[in-house]
Amino acid sequence: MKDEDIERPQAMKIRQGIQDAINQTLPDKEFDPEKIDLVEVDIELNDLGWNFHNYRILNISDIHLGQWINPEYLDELVDYVNTLNYDLIVLTGDYFSYNIESYDKALEKSLKKLKAPDGKFGVLGNHDHWMDADKVRKIFEASDIHDLSNDNVVLQKGDEKINLAGVDSCTVCADNLDKVLEKLEDDCPTILLAHEPDFASESSQTGKIDLQISGHSHGGQFIIPKVETTPFRGPNSTKYPVGLYKVNDMVQYTSKGLGTNSFRIRINCKPEITLITLKNKNKRIIPIE
Repeated sequence: MKDEDIERPQAMKIRQGIQDAINQTLPDKEFDPEKIDLVEVDIELNDLGWNFHNYRILNISDIHLGQWINPEYLDELVDYVNTLNYDLIVLTGDYFSYNIESYDKALEKSLKKLKAPDGKFGVLGNHDHWMDADKVRKIFEASDIHDLSNDNVVLQKGDEKINLAGVDSCTVCADNLDKVLEKLEDDCPTILLAHEPDFASESSQTGKIDLQISGHSHGGQFIIPKVETTPFRGPNSTKYPVGLYKVNDMVQYTSKGLGTNSFRIRINCKPEITLITLKNKNKRIIPIE
């Protein structure tokens, strides 16, 4: 999937000024776990080995540090995340909005503190490219986060494997799915990190991706009660803006993310941390001796 708007927004300097003004005039927000949605999702995968049954993946997306979330809030949020029970952390982009110089050290400090038994993995979002993709990748490296942009790693427990892959932001045409497909191991499930959820229309057509995890939309920052979807859908998040979808034979999950963009407001749309538990579809026969 490609998007014609691959350049930094023309009003970037104006938006940076607005962000700085907001940060000066609004009081700091304190982290409160009661105001976060810890969304737990069970997802069945074909060919998932029993060693990965109940494997838990924690997803953090769209921090947008310095706009909704200040450094102190992020630091306390990381302390909270470290108390949860999970095996792996994945991060799905947009760590900054329109200002990186004031917040790069704070992001690195917090990401370094994140603990994950089986590692930390991430991809970049469109805002990260508009700001400074190289600087974000250096923060990844300093924080022991494996950059999965157009790459794949193989997770293994015993003889059983999972592909954990990622694509770079399609909004800026940095995605290269063909490169990812060349690196996949055969005969095991594949999980794809993609910042933009509508990339699922492309990834699902390959027949090789079982689950795509995304952010980007912020859930529209407004969710219609009872309908549980949003009328506010931006580029590359019009089809799959929030929650769980089945796209062809692939599962797509779109997180509401943590931060916001443009408007520092959320209505019926709490910031989200997602905890995905992988499940084997088959029943296990346990012999009775």
